[in-house]
Amino acid sequence: MEKFKTITSTYVPLPIENVDTDQIIPARFLKATNKEGFGDNLFADWRYDKNGNPKPDFVLNNPTYSGTILVAGKNFGSGSSREHAAWAVSGYGFRAVVSSYFADIFKNNSLNNGLLPVIVSPEFLSDLFENIHSNPKNTITIDLEKQTITNNKNGKTEIFDINPYKKECLLQGLDDINYLLSKKDKIEEYEKNRIFQY
Repeated sequence: MEKFKTITSTYVPLPIENVDTDQIIPARFLKATNKEGFGDNLFADWRYDKNGNPKPDFVLNNPTYSGTILVAGKNFGSGSSREHAAWAVSGYGFRAVVSSYFADIFKNNSLNNGLLPVIVSPEFLSDLFENIHSNPKNTITIDLEKQTITNNKNGKTEIFDINPYKKECLLQGLDDINYLLSKKDKIEEYEKNRIFQY
């Protein structure tokens, strides 16, 4: 995984509440067993018509908006536990998703796949939507080390929560297995010096 420290980027607004995992990546795309190509089908039913042509009114097809941060409405990622939803968001090129609430399973799947879910207050979220519609060049800065998100339009900053272990994994660019492998020497040293009692 790519290391995540600080990013400053324009952002893509999706002011829709209760976006579930079937809307993020429809079930018909779940046959694949690796992460390749899922970004192409992110929000497929909203993004393309029945002939596979891009719908010009959907935000991902609007060249006005771009960036590595998706700003979504409240309750993003509800529904099934499919990890493919996180694969699709990440595969499209987003490094972070901002919302006022995430479904727990989606949040954990995101963290396991190098995608940072950032929870902000409803007021902060509302400001982001207002600012991007007035000027699509407005940016957000997310500092994972400090656990802050800043609306660069008005300078407002909020602190967000993250599991300390997952934070460390993101900062180092490690998944769970690679994190364990990075501690191999310490694990072996512990096992070597461990006193077994029977």
